[in-house]
Amino acid sequence: MRLRMELSGKQQIKEQQNIDIKLKAKHNYRINGAKDTYDDALILSEIKLWYLNCLVNALKSADFVLNRVLFKANFWNRHAKTWLNERQEKLLNKILDGFDGKLTSSKWVKIAKCSKDTAIKDINDLIEKGILRKDSAEGRSTNYELKGIAEGNIQ
Repeated sequence: MRLRMELSGKQQIKEQQNIDIKLKAKHNYRINGAKDTYDDALILSEIKLWYLNCLVNALKSADFVLNRVLFKANFWNRHAKTWLNERQEKLLNKILDGFDGKLTSSKWVKIAKCSKDTAIKDINDLIEKGILRKDSAEGRSTNYELKGIAEGNIQ
């Protein structure tokens, strides 16, 4: 669930370097006494386009972060009166903060530092409370998701 940017950081740096090279070449051209307003306008347009692209990416990133923060705040408001143990709170916060991969009982054991039986009890308790949802896979590949995320209520 990572935000995909239109341009990666390396691509943006390379684009800026290309613009810088053009600007230096233009500056050297001017020093020699020649002027070409069409090329000047074109370079300025490229610079404006690059900055606008950076702005769009920044807005998308801010929107993504804000949606996650609001989702997390709403989640904890909905479950403010739900009794949860420390392990459950810890794992739910990890999921809400963007847990990488799929949540399994073995990952729960490692993160919460508890036994397999305790992890399964915690997970089943959260399923009964309507917080987690069991994925369709069975057996060793069984994994779990937050209900709101599973239904696509967050980006």
